[in-house]
Amino acid sequence: MTSTHAHAHPVGRLVDGYDPDGEVALGGYAGSLTTYGLVLAGIAAAGSASGHSLVERYDLADIALGGLAVHKFTRLLSKSSVAAPVRAPFTEFEGAAGSGEHVEKAREDGGIRGTVGKLITCPFCLGVWVGTAYIAALNLAPRPARTWAALFAVTAVSDSLQHVYARLRGD
Repeated sequence: MTSTHAHAHPVGRLVDGYDPDGEVALGGYAGSLTTYGLVLAGIAAAGSASGHSLVERYDLADIALGGLAVHKFTRLLSKSSVAAPVRAPFTEFEGAAGSGEHVEKAREDGGIRGTVGKLITCPFCLGVWVGTAYIAALNLAPRPARTWAALFAVTAVSDSLQHVYARLRGD
């Protein structure tokens, strides 16, 4: 982008000089943030329309269980070989990473595929979205939310034990 185009719009002037080499997809990230904000507004509207209000306080067990489950679920979604078909339209395979995981990079098309690719290959980024869904579910449908969290928390503990066992055996 030339500096002439960067100054053509007020927003361009605000971010002008941030990334002179064009390495950061600010437009894609702005779209992601906008989408996230709209999702939050939709969740709030759905909760309000159904008569649900936010709980005053969350049980520590729900937070711990949810944290473990969100970690495992985002790791599966962002790295597992089994979820590769979900990521394939948005990523490029770079190699196997061991333990049933892949190393992939976002497609570099500069469009929505690249932005989604960056999101779904980053377990940290996905954690915000999945964590939001879990907390929303705790408010709107606590039993299914806790069941989902228990399933992925048990899987995370099992996976951890598999790694410990393999190390003890020297695999």
